Amino acid sequence: MTSKIVYNGDLRTTATHLKSGNNLITDAPIDNHGKGEMFSPTDLVATALGSCMLTIMGIVGERLGVSVTGAEVSINKVMQSGPRKIAAIDVNLTLPHNNYTDKQRTVLENAARNCPVALSLDKDLKQNISFVYLSD
Repeated sequence: MTSKIVYNGDLRTTATHLKSGNNLITDAPIDNHGKGEMFSPTDLVATALGSCMLTIMGIVGERLGVSVTGAEVSINKVMQSGPRKIAAIDVNLTLPHNNYTDKQRTVLENAARNCPVALSLDKDLKQNISFVYLSD
């Protein structure tokens, strides 16, 4: 098992990562009857996408002999109603100055676009991905 999740009431849950014992609390968003004080479950889906992209880029970067340490992802989740679901996730990746070659950029970008979370999401969910490479 990966985790155990308990419903605390008031549209809040506590998830425990069983291997580490770390906890994560979720709240329903304000626009869906919640307090919006914590990540919502759909926030976690969008956040998982960005985190997965950075992780896979880190793995591939090590293989290429380049670092992506300091890379950042900004996520914007776009909801739809009827049925209520995530319609799109805007992903803006910013990579530190590292004199990446065109080939390294292509490999890193392909790795991000094909991370396990990206490949697991429904094909109808739009993943709008942009890459920015900082310069000196």
